[in-house]
Amino acid sequence: MSHTPQSPARHLRRLLELLAAGAPAEELGTVAAEARRNGATAEDLAEVEQATEAALRVHSTLRQHRRREAELTALFDTAGDLAALRDLDAVLRSIVRRARMLLGTDTAYLTLPDEEAGDTFMRVTDGSVSELFQNLRLQLGEGLGGLVAQTARPYATPDYRTDDRFLHTGSIDAGVLDEGLVAILGVPLLLGSGSGGQVIGALFAADRTPRTFAPDEVALLCSLADHAAIAIDTAKAMADARIALAELAEANAVIGEHSAAIQRAEESHDRLTDLVLRGGDVADVADAVAGLLKGDVAVHDGSGRPLTAVGAHGGAASGDGGGAPGGGEDGAGAAEAADLVAAAKRSRAAARAVFRDGRWVCAMLAGQELLGCLVLYGRPDLDGPDQRLFERSSVVTSLLLLLRRSVAETENRVRGDLITDLLTAPDRDPVGLVARGRRLGFDLDRPHILLAARTGGEARDRLADAAVQYLFGGGGVSAEHEEAVVLLLPPGGAGPGEAARLAAGQLGQLVGSPVTVAGAGPAAGPRAIADAHTEGVRCLRALRVLGRAGQGASVAELGFLGVLLGDHHDVDGFVTTALGPLLEYDAQRGTQLVRTLRAYFDCGGSLTRAKEDLHVHVNTVVQRLDRVQALLGPDWNTPEQALELQLALRLHLLSGA
Repeated sequence: MSHTPQSPARHLRRLLELLAAGAPAEELGTVAAEARRNGATAEDLAEVEQATEAALRVHSTLRQHRRREAELTALFDTAGDLAALRDLDAVLRSIVRRARMLLGTDTAYLTLPDEEAGDTFMRVTDGSVSELFQNLRLQLGEGLGGLVAQTARPYATPDYRTDDRFLHTGSIDAGVLDEGLVAILGVPLLLGSGSGGQVIGALFAADRTPRTFAPDEVALLCSLADHAAIAIDTAKAMADARIALAELAEANAVIGEHSAAIQRAEESHDRLTDLVLRGGDVADVADAVAGLLKGDVAVHDGSGRPLTAVGAHGGAASGDGGGAPGGGEDGAGAAEAADLVAAAKRSRAAARAVFRDGRWVCAMLAGQELLGCLVLYGRPDLDGPDQRLFERSSVVTSLLLLLRRSVAETENRVRGDLITDLLTAPDRDPVGLVARGRRLGFDLDRPHILLAARTGGEARDRLADAAVQYLFGGGGVSAEHEEAVVLLLPPGGAGPGEAARLAAGQLGQLVGSPVTVAGAGPAAGPRAIADAHTEGVRCLRALRVLGRAGQGASVAELGFLGVLLGDHHDVDGFVTTALGPLLEYDAQRGTQLVRTLRAYFDCGGSLTRAKEDLHVHVNTVVQRLDRVQALLGPDWNTPEQALELQLALRLHLLSGA
């Protein structure tokens, strides 16, 4: 079958139409074949083939331009993302996704170094389906990625598994195999240029089939990697800037707080100073400190006793001096006082306030002498400026206490002269003595507890000053008289024996040596007070003879020795103290416990002889003595107690009861 030759112009027009339509290169090649089939002459065929080659070159150039246009568009889009950088992860995901799209690979991923772990990890992946691959970690120099990071140069392999240029490891090869990757291209993320550039990661594109990456593909991935490096560096700079701004704001806040604290400290110091100059007392200072520091405040003396308190803490403190000497103190109160003294000593050693048991304690000092402590409750978070204010408040309180103590010492010397005259010649001018006392604010007609205190050695010279400190704020008075210190205490809840024991313990702490104290009274009027002093001196003598130095007691508590030594010879009181439970039991039930006890002692403790004297069965004697033990206690038959009971029984018999 023959074909009519066609003009070459027709075939050339066909080539132009295909180019305009963007037809693939394969369709351009069919034009020459068609001319050959249509019987084109050799000359026309050669012309069509030359035109086809030219069309293929134009097609290739157009394809490159389109690809370059797509690459430039992607780079411009990436640059736009960087300009509006708000989320680093979003920008990195966009770069990895564009790398995969532009290079037409099955997957793309980006790795970054982990400075703490000393290796690199997968930061972003796109097209990956293997969890094992997504969690890979590479050491420097391991695999293609490790080589890229180590050399700061791009590397490509058409078949990773058979390429021996890289250091293969079991974990990396397992991840690559699980993902099914074969051809891999990796380029470094560089900050800076030349030999001084710093590798901060790597960008990869990979296929699951063998592939050779062209130079322009390597260049494109390098451009995207540069953008990723800029994004990471920009994000780091922005983070550093935010941190710097936060630190600057924090520093500015600290400066503002410090300035406010300084101003507040100045105002607080002026307020406390004004309180002292206006004659304020310890309670006024405590109230001011509580208001300034927003907490409860208590002031305690050197032995831990409360002087004043503002708020819910401070025990039995009163508004002015609280806790008068001579008052009773239970075990819990003594332990609390000991804890406060220990904390105050720690504060003195540290030269600052200390936090202990949920409260702040600051020592109040006169030189190294511990005057007491200032205690703050309810502020466990006390910061630097407030802590310094608290410590400064303790200094102001110390000055106020020193001033008050100086006044008290002066008043005590004047009152001491009165006490000396009172004890030396109570009958010379009793009315005048009472009048002098009232002018000094001391009413001798009111009942008072008299304490006589004595110590030995070098501590004797410190005892008078210790007595002044002990009485400070309590309303009592003291004076030296006949090698002892005499203290007159206003009436309180404690009897003379209890007041003597309390004073012995605290005076001993103040002088650092055992102090023996005898209590007498209550006594009212010059003569009665002088008699109480005489009784107290005798009690002191008895305590020394009994080997009870450093203790406190009253004549009434010394049993039959008190009867012998006391001026009033309170026989009935002694008998009641010793036999009271038995006498009451016999009176209520008509029993004969007192008679049985007397018979038992008269028979030398013999149950057989006692039952004959009482004309009862021996079991009855045993039962009665068991009842005596239940009423008097298990120690009723000890030598000392037995002597007391026998003397009481004899006095009871002689009284005709």
